[in-house]
Order: sequence, then C-alpha cells, then structure tokens
Amino acid sequence: MRYVSTRGQAPVLSFGEAMLTGLARDGGLYVPETIPTLAPADIAALAGLPYEEVAFRVMRPFTGDTFGDDELKGAIARAYAGFGHAARAPLKQLAPGHFLLELFHGPTLAFKDFAMQIIGQLFQIALAREGRHITIVGATSGDTGSAAIEAFRGLDNVDVFILFPHGRVSDVQRRQMTTPTEANVHALALEGDFDDCQARVKDMFNDFAFRDEVGLAGVNSINWARVLAQVVYYFTAAVALGAPHRRVAFTVPTGNFGDIFAGYIAQQMGLPIETLVIATNQNDILHRCLTTGRYETDGVRASISPSMDIQVSSNFERALFMAYGRDGAAVAQLMDELKTKGGFAVSQGALQALRETYTSGRCSEGETISTIAMELAASGELLCPHSAVGVKVAGEHVAAPVPMVTLATAHPAKFPDAVETATGIRPALPPRMADLFDRPERMTRVPNDLQALEALIQERRRR
Repeated sequence: MRYVSTRGQAPVLSFGEAMLTGLARDGGLYVPETIPTLAPADIAALAGLPYEEVAFRVMRPFTGDTFGDDELKGAIARAYAGFGHAARAPLKQLAPGHFLLELFHGPTLAFKDFAMQIIGQLFQIALAREGRHITIVGATSGDTGSAAIEAFRGLDNVDVFILFPHGRVSDVQRRQMTTPTEANVHALALEGDFDDCQARVKDMFNDFAFRDEVGLAGVNSINWARVLAQVVYYFTAAVALGAPHRRVAFTVPTGNFGDIFAGYIAQQMGLPIETLVIATNQNDILHRCLTTGRYETDGVRASISPSMDIQVSSNFERALFMAYGRDGAAVAQLMDELKTKGGFAVSQGALQALRETYTSGRCSEGETISTIAMELAASGELLCPHSAVGVKVAGEHVAAPVPMVTLATAHPAKFPDAVETATGIRPALPPRMADLFDRPERMTRVPNDLQALEALIQERRRR
C-alpha cells in the first residue's frame, strides 16, 4: 500500500512514512494510491463483532507492512480500552428512520478520540522501533487538541504543541488542553481564529529547515491515519442497520471535512452509503460550495458550535483530488488560488462528481438552540450544539426506506452554556472529569506570527 500527495509533487510513501510525515512536502495531503475494497460477504461478516475486531479488519488493508497483525491488534485494543461504553460507538434511535451515532465516549468526550488514541499507539510503536524523537504541532478548533494531548502526554520521544484560537473554544475544551501537567505538553493560545492556527501549522511544515530540525509531525486531520481510523465507525453503524443488504445514509456536522471524507472512503471500500450529508453551522463555506460551485472564504464568525468555525477546510482538498480524477496539478492550482485570491471555482465535471457523493445543509444559531430543545422533548437525547447542527440538517434529508445516521460528535457537557440556554439543564461532566475546573491551568498566549512560534517551539522542545 502506497500513498501519494494530492498535489502530485511529493515522494510516494508507505503507510508508516505517511503517518509520521503528516503534510506532504509539496503542501498536499496524502491519500492511498488505490482504495482497497471489501466484498459484500466480508462486510456482512462484521455484524456482531466487537468494535476492535471491525477496526482491525477495516484498517488492515491500508497499513501494508508497516505493522504486523499482532502489533496492529494490540494498538487497537489499547486505544479503545479507556472508552466509557462497551460498544465504543453505540447507536440510538431518535425517530423512525433516524439514528444517532454516539462518538463521545472516549477520554476527551469527542469523536477525535477514535482516531487520536490509535494514532498515539501507532506512533509509539513506530518511534520506538526507529529510535526517533518528534515534535508534534497541531491546530485545533477545540477537540483535536485535547484528544492529541491525551494521546501523547508523558511520552519520552514526543513533544506536543497545540495551537488553539484564544477565546474561541469552550471553557471545558480549553481546560482539557491547559490542565495536563506533563512536561512534553504545551498549550498555545494564538491571537486569531482557527484558520490562522491551521495556516501557521502548514507554514511550519513548509519551512523545511525548521521541519527537519525539530522532527515535525502532524496529527491534525491532514494526517491520513486520522481519516483511516474514522472510517471504522461508518462500518459498525451501517452493518448494525442491515448493510450490506440495506443502504444507509449519514449526516456529518463538519468544519474541516475529515470526518465526512472518512465516510467517502468507507463508501469506496464497498459500504452501501446512499448519500453523505454535510451539515454546517453559520460558517457555511462547504454548503455554499456544493450549492454554487464556488469555494470562497468570507471570514470566520464565532458560534455556539465552535469546533465548526472554519473557512479553510483542509480535508476538502482530498475530496477535490478525487473529484478531479486524481489530478494533482489541478488541485495545486486550486489551492494556490485559495491562498492568493481567497477562493476558486470548481469545474463543472468536478462539481458534478462531488454532488453525486455529497449533499449539504446549513443550521443557524437559533436553529441550533431550538434543535437541542426539541430533541430533548422528542427523544430525551441531550445534544451538544455540533450534534444539533447535524440532527437539524439530517431531518431535511431523511428519506424512507433508507435509514439516516447522524454523527454525534461531542458530549453535551463540553458545551454547557449552549445546552443550558436551550434546555435549562447544565450537563455535568462524567465523574472522571468532575474536578476539571479545580485543576490549575498552564498555557502560553502567542502572537499570530510564524517566526515567534518557531522560536518558542525550538526553545521549549526537549532534545
């Protein structure tokens, strides 16, 4: 199994190399050279298996010879041992034909744990084997950062620097990043929005002298291993609802496009997914692009669903690469236009290809609040604001007899202010996190300046 860059000018890598590299040296994102498929009988055989066994069977064809079977199985077992639900990703029925996939039972109460916990285990195996030390730098709109810190805290051969937009994450999200005490963890509050954080991380990867000096690695959803781990729960959910003999649809509240692109990979592997619905909040660039054919940034507006407050969706580049028939030069041109002009037009053929796979919808701030309240009354389910965006948009696309699955991406206790505004209920953190607001915080305010950030990382990383 080999991996190629979406911009076509970077070295072809193995799974392990792509995982440790993160962003390709031409600025692109790594994708599989070919997507392996599972036969209908193999998909049917997943029914009733433990989540860990499904993860092994889905991920194994992508990992090549980087990890032995026992290594991969051991990593998966350790990754999910700390989850708070035996099913790992349980399904709940909200209404006839509409189901909720709960992805918030991991250690940081968000779907990012599914990928980050396994990446942490795989990194440990690979780095110990090679005797390497790396510096992980990531950008987060709230959930990726805490999941990355939880996965890598305390490791001897990894330093972790997480950039988050100052004042634009929830108090719970911030404290999950700023209260760990391990010396290898650094929470950096950047003056700017998430797109600024993401841009500075990409700038560091494109500064090859700095990249090589500090051994830079990335665990944002630019990292292919992140996407791969998220493919698994599409299979567990669909099979539970009758796949491969029954088609299933999914709605995904998304800002950076990685979670829904994992659904596309599952579909290409043979899972009978009817459609993938992109659910956006008021930062609706993905919905506008699917509707108009133009991808055009117009500034990030802070919302009550802050993990989706994104205008530059990194993983959309992977979707464009597929829609343009794997034409790296065409994608490189689009990304250059995005950087220099703030947007680009999707060709008619590529737009048609995107619309054949994805549809989309938008949820306003008021609709998010009302959906939280209405769903609590209708089904007793207390939604976080991101999950509420998904539920609202999914309701517009449910079409019998195909069941709709909405991905619930975070625990409501991560966003208690929005939930309390909607319902009068302030959701409590799980017992293992009950003292989160009593723990001392440790973070550094940083300017939106590449040189200052690189100097800080060079000074603080362990040799």
